[in-house]
Amino acid sequence: MDVAKLKTEFLEHLEVERGRSQKTISNYDHYLSVFLDWAKIKKAEEITDNLVRGFRIFLNRFEDRNGKPLKKVTQNYYVIAIRSFLKFLAKRDVKALQAEKVDVGKSPEREVDFLDNLEVERMIEAATGTGLKSLRDRAILELLFSAGLRVSELVSINRDKIYLKTQEMSVRGKGSKIRVVFISDTAGQSIARYLEKRRDIDPALFVRDSKSMEKFKSKDASKNGNNDDLRLTPRSIQRIVKYYAKKAGIMKDVHPHTLRHSFATDLLANGADIRSVQSMLGHSSITTTQIYTHVTNQQLKEVHKAFHARRRNKKA
Repeated sequence: MDVAKLKTEFLEHLEVERGRSQKTISNYDHYLSVFLDWAKIKKAEEITDNLVRGFRIFLNRFEDRNGKPLKKVTQNYYVIAIRSFLKFLAKRDVKALQAEKVDVGKSPEREVDFLDNLEVERMIEAATGTGLKSLRDRAILELLFSAGLRVSELVSINRDKIYLKTQEMSVRGKGSKIRVVFISDTAGQSIARYLEKRRDIDPALFVRDSKSMEKFKSKDASKNGNNDDLRLTPRSIQRIVKYYAKKAGIMKDVHPHTLRHSFATDLLANGADIRSVQSMLGHSSITTTQIYTHVTNQQLKEVHKAFHARRRNKKA
């Protein structure tokens, strides 16, 4: 069967049966297209162990225009896409290489950038003022840190889905999985002050500034019928986070995900178990959550130094 047609069916399978996001589908499309363009094959049965091995050698030796090689983690993304495609082919009873024969290479341990509590407080305090924009930005920063949200989860929240009395809400994460997240007292207060200032009827929790609202109310905007005109985009959130990090005098390269890392790090540093953190972050695998064990490892080191060294000193 034609491998290009099978690739299209696989991408449709990801969208319909697996409920993957358009971004994920686009990534898989890219990885598989590069593989198939390199392989120059027409049929799925031509995907062999030797072919995949040759492609992995190609990826490992590849250099961009600046002479930089592909990172190991990026190489693994290609391999993961190929494995997923092969699993799909097996379910369709299409003859091809068994997915189990394709091993994913070991990625180097990720270094997690996070802010300490003082840096987070400085960022949040940098969002001062009583105008709609200032109140909105403070609520964004508070909620990112309070709930450990991904930026895609944050921008998709509608205000009728947030329950300030119970201080919780449901968010749709990766793979369309829904989880409950919790809102701190300060985050709830910031969101309440922001919503009191809102005068529009847009369903989105976080919307653009007043100038955009005026445009939305205009006849031209109403003719367009775009109800998402006011909803902030992930790129807008990134700009907001970077702006307040700079305003707070933080020299690190801060992204929305940095606040998610800070949330997880803060939980572990204060005694939360890793399974609870996994659940709150919405990680499907505990392995993903284990990137934060640098915190618990440091704590263990301090415990060892304090108690084991004390025991040795008593003996002396």
